[in-house]
Amino acid sequence: MAVSEDDVRRALAAVPAPDGAGSLGESAALSSIAVMPGGRVIFSIETTPERASALEPIRRAAEAAVKALPGVSDVLVALTAEKAPGSAPAASRPAPTMARGSRPAPEGAAPAPRPTQPSGAGVPGVRHIVAVASGKGGVGKSTTAANLALALKAQGLRVGLMDADVYGPSVPTLFGLHERPVVENKRMKPLEAHGLKIMSIGFLVDAGTAMIWRGPMVMSALTQMLTEVDWGELDILVVDMPPGTGDAQLTMAQRVKLSGAVIVSTPQDLALADARRGVAMFRKVDVPILGVVENMSYYCCPECGHRADLFGHGGARAEAQAMSTPFLGEVPLSLRIRETSDSGAPIVVSAPESEDALAYGRIAQAAWARLTQGTPGRAAPRIVIER
Repeated sequence: MAVSEDDVRRALAAVPAPDGAGSLGESAALSSIAVMPGGRVIFSIETTPERASALEPIRRAAEAAVKALPGVSDVLVALTAEKAPGSAPAASRPAPTMARGSRPAPEGAAPAPRPTQPSGAGVPGVRHIVAVASGKGGVGKSTTAANLALALKAQGLRVGLMDADVYGPSVPTLFGLHERPVVENKRMKPLEAHGLKIMSIGFLVDAGTAMIWRGPMVMSALTQMLTEVDWGELDILVVDMPPGTGDAQLTMAQRVKLSGAVIVSTPQDLALADARRGVAMFRKVDVPILGVVENMSYYCCPECGHRADLFGHGGARAEAQAMSTPFLGEVPLSLRIRETSDSGAPIVVSAPESEDALAYGRIAQAAWARLTQGTPGRAAPRIVIER
């Protein structure tokens, strides 16, 4: 019997609230409740740093109450607290040394990370993990991830696409997929479209649901989509990252092997500033940068052929050079890319001979070359960031 959110709240009615007034099931300290396929339940209890240890008995009681429900296979209950003002940031890892023969980075820039020493554990059967990310939203991150995955598939590779954007999953719309994945032996089967194996948080929750999750819940959901999905044998798993440099990015960088990061940015200075932060974050956690992509690079009128640089042009290329990072290519601002993305048939499969699709193909070739460069045999997985 499948467990529901209401079932969980009823079970938590027997657990006292953190403030002692009423039950945890009715308390404002209780986060949104996630019931995942296979009967895994995830929620958190909000507290303060000073009270976290004192509330451990309540956390354990909540865990036991929910675990006793029929249909529940596992429970994750986290105590979440805002960082105390003035507290010192956690020490970051030392920056990696440069590979022999590489050019020195500009003064003040982090040295280029080693592409052969990713952190974390691998995903069985997956040769490379490539994450597509952006420092801010609205820059075409998910569209780039989808078309990059399809372009890699067109090169004859076995490709998966994981939508890690917990708060705004776009992959279901991009591929016209809205059914729930099948669970077999407590492992989810990814959905498939155009030869890709696809998993998204959007397949697991109702459309329009607001995902009000704190860090521990985000980390658990991403870990489950990586390790509890039957990906099979893949050459590349492309990960569509949420925008920014928060919990999801750190989870991916620290818990799994990432072969590198492709940074996608629009050309203007406002977007490039966020791209720099994304590069800096991945370098701090020892994730190699595969290169930079300039999205919405220019607009070419389909009627008269006139070209206009609506957001400027060449900014991402110049920024890549300044950061001693490869430039992978540029993608235009195109009505056709938008129409095919909204229709569930991205441009690379709906119009593979178009110039827009060929642009993604060139980027995929450059990323694959960087991904496999100097790594004979089974290479480590990688990330991609978008702007």
